[in-house]
Amino acid sequence: MDSSGTNIRIYKRSNGTDADGVVDIDALKAQLSASIDKFQRGADAYLKNTGQQHPLLLNDVAKRATARDALTDADNNLWYGQISVGTPPQTYTVDFDTGSSDLFLPGPTCTTNCQGHKIYNPSKSSTSSDVHRTFRLMYGDGSTVQGEQYNDTVAIAGLVAKKQRLGAANQYSTGFSSDNFPADGLLGMGFRSISQYNANPVFQNLISSHRVDQPVFAFKLANSGSELTLGGTNGNLYSGSFTYTAVTHEGYWQVKMDGATVNNQVAVTLMDAIIDTGTTLIVVDPTSARQIYASVPGAQDASTTVGNGFYTFPCDNVPSISLRFNGKAFSISPSIFNLGRVSRGSSQCVGGIVNSGQNGMEFWIIGDIFLRNVYTVFDVGQKRVGFAPLK
Repeated sequence: MDSSGTNIRIYKRSNGTDADGVVDIDALKAQLSASIDKFQRGADAYLKNTGQQHPLLLNDVAKRATARDALTDADNNLWYGQISVGTPPQTYTVDFDTGSSDLFLPGPTCTTNCQGHKIYNPSKSSTSSDVHRTFRLMYGDGSTVQGEQYNDTVAIAGLVAKKQRLGAANQYSTGFSSDNFPADGLLGMGFRSISQYNANPVFQNLISSHRVDQPVFAFKLANSGSELTLGGTNGNLYSGSFTYTAVTHEGYWQVKMDGATVNNQVAVTLMDAIIDTGTTLIVVDPTSARQIYASVPGAQDASTTVGNGFYTFPCDNVPSISLRFNGKAFSISPSIFNLGRVSRGSSQCVGGIVNSGQNGMEFWIIGDIFLRNVYTVFDVGQKRVGFAPLK
């Protein structure tokens, strides 16, 4: 694909460590829990929408156009940009998340954890309509995001999706309080089958209404110059050609990963994987975690020092790790894989590949620890994901 599409700038905050390079352990634990919870919610929605168990749980676990949006990264675990909602349009910031499929914002009756977020008030939009359905998203800490579903006009960088389903929350979970989640809401970019609303996600709405030139979107997630492109790719951000791998089951962006190498030695072979911009870490099954860190000299299980599922390694010996898709290996930068020191003055650092702790979870959730190293295109039309080297 040549350079095309409408670009949306996306933004970032700090890198999740303090001035001494020490990780925020509580934040890491929350990120791991959120990734697993999100997968389970999507799988529950898939069962409700299709009448079938998700296959990854079978082992018990206006004008035709293109757009770009800049992204901000909040602590390297939240990439957010601007959208507008309603008539007249109001601007909001949202987390663009390929691991879910719904759009929600805080509604006018939200009093729990909504302070600091901009409120969506459907009564002030001439294009809003109440569909008289509620929604409820449960989180691992017992808190919820819940509210009322509406249809309204949603626009991203001038691309307009009419009668778009969205949620107006009357309650946010603690994880969505402004201290933890600087964006106003979340915009899912997965497939309809994992939608809690059982409605078309925003990008699929743009496709069906012929608002984009190509049925693809692409991400650059980096410390600077991060960007979401809708309806094409930005050739100024990557080099060479894309390596594509087919979506094996529509719902999540689920693909086959050939395997992973550690210090040029094969550690893990063929695995199912979900490509998820809304996950910071690379979350893997227990067997894969053991195999990865068994190949890292000095690595230790850090369940008692950091938290269940985490591993450490000597800070002066960061491993070289690559993931392979469709025959091509893509490296993870050691500076990205290394999440930071366990504590001030410690010689042990925390690794970005984490054990899910779920024995029935025989797949990987591949988040930003990997995606920050590549330019990634999500091809809705041909049901595939492509990776290319960043410029």
